[in-house]
Amino acid sequence: MAIDKVKEYFREYGMEERIQEFDVSSATVELAAKALHCEPERIAKTLSFMLENKAVLIVTAGDAKIDNPKYKAKFGKKAKMLSLDEVETLVGHAVGGVCPFAVNEGVKVYLDESLKRFETVFPACGSSNSAIELTIPELEEYSGYAEWVDVCTECWI
Repeated sequence: MAIDKVKEYFREYGMEERIQEFDVSSATVELAAKALHCEPERIAKTLSFMLENKAVLIVTAGDAKIDNPKYKAKFGKKAKMLSLDEVETLVGHAVGGVCPFAVNEGVKVYLDESLKRFETVFPACGSSNSAIELTIPELEEYSGYAEWVDVCTECWI
């Protein structure tokens, strides 16, 4: 299971015990916020796209939405999300548990600017009932991100 890969990944850093698993689903922003008793915007949702025939992940704040003109300006192509069938195969995690940790080789991770307004955020950990609280510097370190991007609408202003 993908959560086992993520636990193994964080075990290397002595952080496996920080992964939270719930008796309820955390597969959506709303469900994760309820399970964690936090604001939905602090859920770090990981969206998967096809770019140049490869999967890429963009981690955004829970209240952010991809802005197609910004995405196209950054990546030179229209945003094309992976299908449900493609996500697990290409990324290594199933929908509802997609996260930027322990992903398949060659999957690039981008962090969206919408996350920078928080001290800590809660990304999933490979299953539809897990999360970990990370500071933004920790998210940078453990996600292996390629770069920060600004590809979301500013719906929080």
